[in-house]
Amino acid sequence: MAHAAAVTGRRHLHRPGLRYYASRRGCASASPRAGLCTRRRCRGATLAVRAMAQTSTSAAPGLKEGIAGLYDESSGVWESIWGDHMHHGFYDAGEAASMSDHRRAQIRMIEEALAFAAVPDDAAKKPKSVVDVGCGIGGSSRYLAKKYGAQCYGITLSSVQAARGNALASEQGLSDKVSFKVADALEQPFPDGQFDLVWSMESGEHMPDKRKFVSELARVAAPGARIVIVTWCHRDLEPSEDSLKPDELNLLKRICDAYYLPDWCSPSDYVKIAKSLSLEDIRTADWSENVAPFWPAVIKSALTWKGLTSLLRSGWKTIRGALVMPLMINGYKRGLIKFTIITCRRPEAA
Repeated sequence: MAHAAAVTGRRHLHRPGLRYYASRRGCASASPRAGLCTRRRCRGATLAVRAMAQTSTSAAPGLKEGIAGLYDESSGVWESIWGDHMHHGFYDAGEAASMSDHRRAQIRMIEEALAFAAVPDDAAKKPKSVVDVGCGIGGSSRYLAKKYGAQCYGITLSSVQAARGNALASEQGLSDKVSFKVADALEQPFPDGQFDLVWSMESGEHMPDKRKFVSELARVAAPGARIVIVTWCHRDLEPSEDSLKPDELNLLKRICDAYYLPDWCSPSDYVKIAKSLSLEDIRTADWSENVAPFWPAVIKSALTWKGLTSLLRSGWKTIRGALVMPLMINGYKRGLIKFTIITCRRPEAA
């Protein structure tokens, strides 16, 4: 499940966002402005990020409230069945997974993302300050705080999630290391360059302006800091295509309506955005095969007595989300939905 993340903007599938243009390679992609010369790359990145940070977007009525309401309702159900990590698990491709594997797979997802981003483990270079953008109830933040001894700050749109995250941090003796607040991912309440690890685990799909989203991640990243984005994308378009097929658009719209998602974009769109912001060491991977067992397992858990009674008590938003879970499986099987990791790095200071 995607995390709650505070966002502003529109909620219409495949309508270009602020400073986006229609692309043959995705629903909306950043203008492919070249970065500044290598010698001035860090300064160029800073200027580009600050320019985007100053750009305002108007909130579409209902989007932020819908996202908050969905996670206010559903987070307790999720935690009671699946624990405090509100994201996919990572499995060996093609292998069946038992129910006992799934929570371990969620921890493995975090470790695989850290490894892919080459986040250092040694005492001198390991992260000391982390922001968790779209933090859910704080599973990643607490894990990273324990792993690295880092100071972790999580932001979410859901007041229920923020309160639960702080309560769990207190129960686990981590109140001095981890804190959570309600805040907008597109207007983060942090100064420039505060964090040496910027983490977004399945919150990008809620962002209506993907360029502003990435620019904010880059703005709060310290020089040399790693940025990790794990998110839902639609497939890249073929050279002969101008858009996704009508049936694909219809499938995504039904998912969007249930999960309060705005425009989707492709992995290549994220790469273009990162390049336009002069970010470095940009890497992507398609982990769709590695998350294939996840949604069938979620459906199976929902069909247990505990799952059914919890859904009925939670509210309509949660029930509607459960009813479209088979569409996620369909999207993955068709190759339409791509579970994507994008990592990059803020240039070092000159």
